[in-house]
Amino acid sequence: MADPLNKLVTKVDPTSVRFEKNMRTMAELVSAIHNEEQKIQEGGGPKAIESQHAKKRLTARERIALLLDRNTEFFELGLYAAYEMYEEWGGAPSAGVVTGLGRIHGRLFMIIANDATVKAGAFFPMTAKKVIRAQNIAIENRIPTIYLVDSAGVFLPLQEDVFPDTDDFGRVFRNNAVMSARGITQITAIMGMCVAGGAYLPVMCDTILMTEGSGLFLAGPALVQAAIGAKYSAEELGGAAMHAQIAGTVDYREPNDEACIERIRSLVEKIGHKPAARFDRIKAEEPAYVAEELYGIYEVDAGRTYEGESSYARPANRPAFWREARRVWPCHLYRERGEGRALHHGLQPEPGPADLPA
Repeated sequence: MADPLNKLVTKVDPTSVRFEKNMRTMAELVSAIHNEEQKIQEGGGPKAIESQHAKKRLTARERIALLLDRNTEFFELGLYAAYEMYEEWGGAPSAGVVTGLGRIHGRLFMIIANDATVKAGAFFPMTAKKVIRAQNIAIENRIPTIYLVDSAGVFLPLQEDVFPDTDDFGRVFRNNAVMSARGITQITAIMGMCVAGGAYLPVMCDTILMTEGSGLFLAGPALVQAAIGAKYSAEELGGAAMHAQIAGTVDYREPNDEACIERIRSLVEKIGHKPAARFDRIKAEEPAYVAEELYGIYEVDAGRTYEGESSYARPANRPAFWREARRVWPCHLYRERGEGRALHHGLQPEPGPADLPA
């Protein structure tokens, strides 16, 4: 017999005019956001993607999709970084770098991948901040990190804004050192150009891979010739063969992106598993109410309140301890305990004062 204490009563009328207005407006807003996200995920656009493919290289997002376990989610971080910034330079969608969490052979990794379709993967000021933020998350949570490097280095017209502070470009290398000192695994794959200041990051990692046709050097052939008059090819200065056979900089020399990614997966498979979190994983159940009704519950008019208990009832499938929690916390700040998806967790709806339960 079902426990009546665990039954959330909803006061929402899905047939009301107010509900339908909220539902329609919210659906339009969500659709607009999804469309905008898809546009940002195109990076530099179709022509830049075509140019990347012409070099027989994958885009950052294609590399990540190939790297992660099949049918697993990539939890992207900072998609809207540099949103509508640097328009005078043609923009920098997602700050020209893709960061997020994903699983490889079941292990959780932080992924940091330069998007070469955005100004050849150059570092804008916000690019550095986004990379540093991803590294800080990895440091705080001891998450092993993989860098997929394909970057022209600092965006020179804005170089004076990239270096000067503690949360700017130089902090990236400091974080490399901190992660190394704490035993947080770092794997880097050079899958394109890795020039100037950006060339420091890979060599501060535990394992380095490099694909044919890529370059790793502080100064390219043109600058070397201008500085000392010597003529060298990009391969002679910092190609995969030179770094693998002469300098000994890289651990693995791979023929292409696909082989490189397969090698990374092989290396990850040999890394041990972290201890599991101290909470139960249970079989997920469907919510008692239709989750899409949240669109109609949340008010599009900021001056009106919404009914908090009804909003909580949608994502929770078995809201255990509902009554108990209400007795413990004051009505103006209450915390409910439920089981959403497959994990126990706490939820804290924030309805307006007029709709709080007694």
